[in-house]
Amino acid sequence: MSTLARWARAEWGALFSAVRDGLAARRWRAVPLTLTAVCLTALLQYAQNQPWGYRFVQNIGCVRADDPLWLALLRTPLSLFVPALDLPVWGALVQILIVFGIAEICLGWWRTLLIGYAATLAGTLYARVGIEWGPGNPFGLPASDALVVDTGPSAAVVGLAVYVCWRYRAYFTAVLVTVLMVVEVIVKNNLAGKEHLAAIAAVLVLCAIRTVRRRHPGRYRGGERRSGGSGSEGEGPGVKPPIQS
Repeated sequence: MSTLARWARAEWGALFSAVRDGLAARRWRAVPLTLTAVCLTALLQYAQNQPWGYRFVQNIGCVRADDPLWLALLRTPLSLFVPALDLPVWGALVQILIVFGIAEICLGWWRTLLIGYAATLAGTLYARVGIEWGPGNPFGLPASDALVVDTGPSAAVVGLAVYVCWRYRAYFTAVLVTVLMVVEVIVKNNLAGKEHLAAIAAVLVLCAIRTVRRRHPGRYRGGERRSGGSGSEGEGPGVKPPIQS
């Protein structure tokens, strides 16, 4: 076996085995959330490109920092599935199918949804804080970004990718994803790129919390419950608003 093959096996072997076994056991029944997300994203993309559906989709699933916080929080769950208008929808669908699918098989549907929502919410809340800081702060944003639609499914995709890679010890891949998001901000300094970094930061906090819980189970009531079986978390080693995607 070549050095490259050994490295690939060490990096992705546990993750590949978990996905292969999950699909072999349940096939498409292993990813009901993923299939629903793909269909919902495609439906919302079609609707928002129709004269009769654009305003409706904006009202139920598009979040801007200029919105009242309660309204933004109400829209955030559905915003995971509203793709950017200025990007080809097939890209978003492929990302959701692959990343959500892998995460759902390895973590289960509810953990996948929870982590994806946490990543998206982190980006949404960061936009408000960044605008308050202003462009003079390295982490700040210009006031004009208050009118920009938040990133759609991409923040959840990035967050889930980093979490799954960490969970299955594909550390190089997790670092690579993070570095690519940093490069994105350097090359194209926009709201979406910085929201991706906020999503990664939120996921890293979740990873740190889980690490502490596993190292000190006695400090938490009942310790850490282990899940088993398919679908559980693996134990692997009008005038359209401006959009920046």
